Amino acid sequence: MLLLYKRLNPRAIRQKRMLDNSHAQLLSLYLHIPFCKTRCTYCAFNTYTNAEVYLPAYVAALRNELRWLGAVTQQPVHTIFFGGGTPSLLSPSQIADILHTCRTAFQIVPELEITLEVNPFSVTGDYFERVRAAGVNRLSIGMQSVHRSELRLMARDHDAEAVPRTVRVARAAGFENINLDLIFALPYQTLGMWQESLRAALDLQPQHLSLYALELESGTAMTRDVERGRLPLPDEELAAQMYEVADAVLAQHGFEQYEISNWARPGWECRHNLQYWRNLPYLGVGAGAHGYANGIRYAVVRAIPRYIALANAQSAPLPFPFTASVEWHEVIDTQTAMLEHLLTGLRLVRDGVRESEFEARFGVSLLDIFGKPFERLRAQGLLQREGETWRLTSSARLISNRVFTALL
Repeated sequence: MLLLYKRLNPRAIRQKRMLDNSHAQLLSLYLHIPFCKTRCTYCAFNTYTNAEVYLPAYVAALRNELRWLGAVTQQPVHTIFFGGGTPSLLSPSQIADILHTCRTAFQIVPELEITLEVNPFSVTGDYFERVRAAGVNRLSIGMQSVHRSELRLMARDHDAEAVPRTVRVARAAGFENINLDLIFALPYQTLGMWQESLRAALDLQPQHLSLYALELESGTAMTRDVERGRLPLPDEELAAQMYEVADAVLAQHGFEQYEISNWARPGWECRHNLQYWRNLPYLGVGAGAHGYANGIRYAVVRAIPRYIALANAQSAPLPFPFTASVEWHEVIDTQTAMLEHLLTGLRLVRDGVRESEFEARFGVSLLDIFGKPFERLRAQGLLQREGETWRLTSSARLISNRVFTALL
């Protein structure tokens, strides 16, 4: 690990800081909790089953990493996101301890958004009351589907009745801000089945919905079954139809699409997600977490025992945003930063990419750098311009990767 830091080029980092004003921006914290009861067949995240014996030591290591990061930055934190894995495997007291460390290690804004991802298998009303008392004010519930056959296909550890029960007890505990995750374009899924899952989700009156098309990630059980012919490939035309139907139905129910995969009632957009799409700094903490701050992208070591050992062994602060558990990094040069700004910003359906913001951030004109591909994509009906703002057209959202490939 020490060799990794010695290879850092301080001149490159100083040059990046002059071009990127992220040091003056609000910061987000992503806390990765890589523990699960079962592993979903589509999941490619860094997660582990039958590893809960490590939870107490993991929480202590996570708190150590947070302390070292807080010691080397003055950027105020405005969102905290417990992701996984299954963060709701943490006890309320463990969540409270982690949040106490965040508040003591970092400067915290008054209106702090704190999200906890929840699997709806055995979470009780008492649990929700205690995590809300600890400061959690937003829940993201992994609903995925209302159909038992689809839940079994995904190896989800809950049944269809668990989600409405979880939402009811969360509401009773005082949670207003609730997101539901759904997956579409599953093998054997029909348009009618997708519409039934959408209706069931809407009946629960969430403030936010995240709808993701199935991605066959390398190494997952579902991908292996597709490759071996045990499951059919997702139908791309049907997936596009499902996406369009969802957009129309959600609009009828008062939801606004603000990002390619995210819809919210007005004023309930996820601030943490927007941090990513606006290409703003965030710290990834925990085994397998990724972060981007101070012009540096990095990844934390994945194995839980190795992470615990490294996080506990650190004895002095390292250059921000490094900790002893970081195993990989790259300094993002200006050209890459500009491109990533476009690739993330164009995912924002309403905001898009603004020419004035681009020039203020990078000191050059957006059209001087990307004018030709932008005009070509506009001629193809994939980009639209309104004043100084560039957005994907509605049809381009279905094939956004084509737009991003053209920019690459």
